[in-house]
Amino acid sequence: MIRHIVLFKLKPGRTWADERVTEAERMAAEVGAQVEDLLEWRAGRNVSERAIAYDFAVMGLVRDEAALERYLLHPFHQKSAARWREISDWVIADLEE
Repeated sequence: MIRHIVLFKLKPGRTWADERVTEAERMAAEVGAQVEDLLEWRAGRNVSERAIAYDFAVMGLVRDEAALERYLLHPFHQKSAARWREISDWVIADLEE
């Protein structure tokens, strides 16, 4: 199993009041229902206000590297990632479980 984790940091000038930000948030929440290879999916805003904190996170669980690759290439995931690319920078980690 592989746990896929992504942390998003909104670009300067972007806030949760921005319609593009809330659209990206909505799409991220739907990824779990749209991508059949995801066994688990969580998405949400970070509640920490520390300076080093990221703003939003997603976590998914897939069976193996082949499933991770299918997830990454899935059209809905690609569309969601494109929205996030417009408004944020991010870091990822893929952990074996």
